[in-house]
Formats: sequence, C-alpha cells, structure tokens
Amino acid sequence: MGGAVILLLHRKKPEFWDGAILVAPMCKIADDMKPPAAVTTLLQGLSWVIPTWKSFNITKDIIEIGFKEPRVREEIRKNEYCYKGPPRMRTASELLRVSYDIEQRLSEVTLPFIVLHGEDDKVTDQQVSKELFKVASSTDKTIKLYPGMWHGLLCGEPLENTEIVFSDIIRWLEERTKLGNPRAETLNKVQADNLSLNRNNKL
Repeated sequence: MGGAVILLLHRKKPEFWDGAILVAPMCKIADDMKPPAAVTTLLQGLSWVIPTWKSFNITKDIIEIGFKEPRVREEIRKNEYCYKGPPRMRTASELLRVSYDIEQRLSEVTLPFIVLHGEDDKVTDQQVSKELFKVASSTDKTIKLYPGMWHGLLCGEPLENTEIVFSDIIRWLEERTKLGNPRAETLNKVQADNLSLNRNNKL
C-alpha cells in the first residue's frame, strides 16, 4: 500500500517529493485477488454496517502468495504484531476504491520515479505498473521487471534476488543525487536570503 499512499500524496502536493521508488505499488489489486463485481458492490455496502468484520470473500493468503522464501513467511506468521487473515470489511472496501481511483488517474503522475515489479506477483498487478510507466506525465521515469520474482521484492525473495533489486534502487538514486538537488538548493537560498533580509530590517 506504500506506493498507493505516495501517489495519493503526490496528487495533493505535486511539488512535495523530488522522486519516488515504487516497489510493486498498489496501482491495481491483482484480478485473482478481487471478488466478483456483484460481491464488491455488496462489500461496499456492508463495510458501513460491519466495518471491523473480516472479509468473507477474500480467501487467498497474502503471506503465502506474496513472499517466496518459506523462512520469511514463517517469520511473518510468528510476528504477534503482524495482522493475519483477510482484511477487515472497511479496509478491503477502501483498498478496492483507492486502487481503482489511482488506476484511472495514472497520467496525472509528474514526479521522477522508478517502478519495480516481480513478473510473478499475484498480489498487485504488474500490468498497471507498465501502464503507469507508459502514461505518466513524468519526464524522468524508469521501470524494472523481474522474471520469476514475487510481490515481496525487498524481503520475500532469496538473497541474490533481493540484492539485484536493491542494486537497481541504489543506482537510480546515485544517478539523480550526484549533481545535487537544484530545487532543494533554491529553497535553501530563498530561506537564507529571507533570513538575511529580516536581520537587515531589524537593524
């Protein structure tokens, strides 16, 4: 859901971020994870009446299909602070609503970004990551697709796969930070000039 949150915040304040790293973003929930349209309509209505009930129409185990490494799946299941089971009714309804909204407005994305997605991801839809790369208004955009990798690119894959993903992220960051950040430098200069002006006015 982190990618969805970033894109929603970007829509509210387009100049706030200098760039985004979107790892298997929830631009769209995979079709296999979504209930039929009629059930979705029912879910939206029930979510206002019984918002904290667990969804009865989502039976797939996200931990099982999202993280390739059995060791990672076991760690998540043993973590008492990690929520297990189907999402609550209101949560499921909001996830569906937000993902649909983002999917319809991908062209409004203008910030620099890299989107990374496993080609065997069964949780979020890699096709919409491709669509984001294709239609986003950003002039600086990169996509990386990883054959055979699942949803948990940064923590659910074998170490050698995780290192490939992190290397791509670090390389992308280094290429965009080695010359500095012109927008941040301009902002700092304006703040320094204002501070100096205020001091002079007081004198």
